[in-house]
Amino acid sequence: MIEVSNLSYTYMNRKRSSNSKIDFPEIQVGKGEHCLLLGNSGSGKTTLLHLLGGLLRSQEGKIEINGIDIALLSETNLDHFRGKQLGFIFQRNHLISALTVKMNLLLAPYLADERQNENRIDEVLAQLDLMGKRDARIHELSQGQAQRVAIARAIINKPSVILADEPTSSLDDTNCDKAIELLVQVAKLNNSTLIIATHDQRLKNKMNKAIILKSAQISGTN
Repeated sequence: MIEVSNLSYTYMNRKRSSNSKIDFPEIQVGKGEHCLLLGNSGSGKTTLLHLLGGLLRSQEGKIEINGIDIALLSETNLDHFRGKQLGFIFQRNHLISALTVKMNLLLAPYLADERQNENRIDEVLAQLDLMGKRDARIHELSQGQAQRVAIARAIINKPSVILADEPTSSLDDTNCDKAIELLVQVAKLNNSTLIIATHDQRLKNKMNKAIILKSAQISGTN
């Protein structure tokens, strides 16, 4: 499902006239597997998720998802692939604050050229205890509620791969459990691969597979 080999990414540091190169380990995650992505701050967890999702283009190495080398896709084909195959949950929710919860969720299938299904929206909102906020605008929500809407948006299209960056960091214990249970449930129902990057100690016992990134893998270049 997901194979990463010889992958590295170099950040340009204009202020210091030097670059920072992150080298990633060999990674294989099978179809339907669930795993945590662990590592200290600065070890490259978010960078790796962005590379897997094609939000950053890999400078060296290879990323294959469902047998497709995503580096070989054009921007148009990558957008299409991303919309149909990948679900993202970011540290910042990137929701449109002026729109309602419902309208934000309707955007996900629209942008992926999929059929908009309000029954599916209600199903996911009910599972995340958000039905009462269906017609609320994003700026009216608490931080935790907005994060749950972001989770709902990521899974609305039933993606084959779900990439989550600190999805529970702003949630209390009850909603943390609900969010992870929903992510795992949806992943199981659709045989989706699930990768969660996290510092959240509450998640350590939720999955038995982990990818560990080490800060020592970061090196400076000129």
